[in-house]
Amino acid sequence: MMNGEMAIRLAAFVAVLTVMALYETVAPRRKRSYSRLRRWPSNLGVVVLDTALLRILLPGGAVGLAMVGERQGWGLMNSLRLPAWSAVVAAVMLLDFVIYLQHVMFHAVPALWRIHRMHHADLDFDVTTGVRFHPIEIILSMLVKFAAVAALGPPAFGVLVFEILLNATSMFNHGNVRLPTKLDVFLRWFVVTPDMHRVHHSIVVNETNSNFGFNLPWWDRLLGTYRDQPAAGHEAMMIGIEQFREADELRLDRMLLQPFRGSTGSYAIARKRVA
Repeated sequence: MMNGEMAIRLAAFVAVLTVMALYETVAPRRKRSYSRLRRWPSNLGVVVLDTALLRILLPGGAVGLAMVGERQGWGLMNSLRLPAWSAVVAAVMLLDFVIYLQHVMFHAVPALWRIHRMHHADLDFDVTTGVRFHPIEIILSMLVKFAAVAALGPPAFGVLVFEILLNATSMFNHGNVRLPTKLDVFLRWFVVTPDMHRVHHSIVVNETNSNFGFNLPWWDRLLGTYRDQPAAGHEAMMIGIEQFREADELRLDRMLLQPFRGSTGSYAIARKRVA
């Protein structure tokens, strides 16, 4: 099962990355500030590092824990004995809500924001931004998933579907792609679109602290964190955060050290409330 999971996830990753990279070439939404050659080695390099660390430190992953949970009868859904299809749908939705809450928390707590801001410090917004996460954040996120899987007891197949969707939609909604306006308006009722999530990568603090969803858009709408468009428009808006704006910050070594450098800044929600 573990080898099959890795093969499926790798195939999905390569397929979505390739399709989105081609789409960005054919129909870009914004002009690039930096070339792919300048940014992609570091952004994809951190994916390799993240994957290696997860396999070393938490080799079974969330799917492996769900398999153990099914055998041991752990968690709410194993107690309810739902039909297979509804258990998978419930697993995807509940785990997506957990990741939404986790994302808000990484913006709310200054120490967690320091870790998460590497994702926001990218100086362009494209498919590789969707996989640019600090290794510490990746480990913490997996521990959150472990807790959710243990408590909820989702089926292992549902967790696998969720993991694949989360990775695929993260690359999709970080794409520098142009969708027809009517299609974007329709799609964002069901999935987070690139135009919807790009607002979240605005340098403007109030826009950064909105549109937290990665996969499903409903949590932002229901909980009051939804913002329709950036004030400056998608072509004119500035991507990133106020810190780490030099081109050298695109290097992998400097990316990995960002949580430990400089001040927390003004983006953490809790810090703004204190101010």
